[in-house]
Amino acid sequence: MKLIIAIVQNEDSGRLIGELMNDGYSVTKLATTGGFLRAGNTTLLLGVDEEKIEGAMKIIEKICKSRKQIATSPSPMTGGTGVYIPYPIEVTVGGATVFVLNVEDFKKM
Repeated sequence: MKLIIAIVQNEDSGRLIGELMNDGYSVTKLATTGGFLRAGNTTLLLGVDEEKIEGAMKIIEKICKSRKQIATSPSPMTGGTGVYIPYPIEVTVGGATVFVLNVEDFKKM
């Protein structure tokens, strides 16, 4: 048995959970926050038999696509006043960060 930990964007999570559950995967959803954009994301936990890992990974890859987004980044004003003005930058968001861990023991009670 394996534990899949998938960190995805909030906007992908509902569709991803639906697809996984339709294919028979049990999913636990955790609300989490990312570090770079400090935006909300979702962490999913899936306990998966080894022969079903590839199927889960294909679903995650199909749903969680990378895309461009405009974010604001602070820029210091000239003159050394310590004032920062936000300016837009384009960043790539989305996709998924996935960890697959071995599970030594599993009990469903």
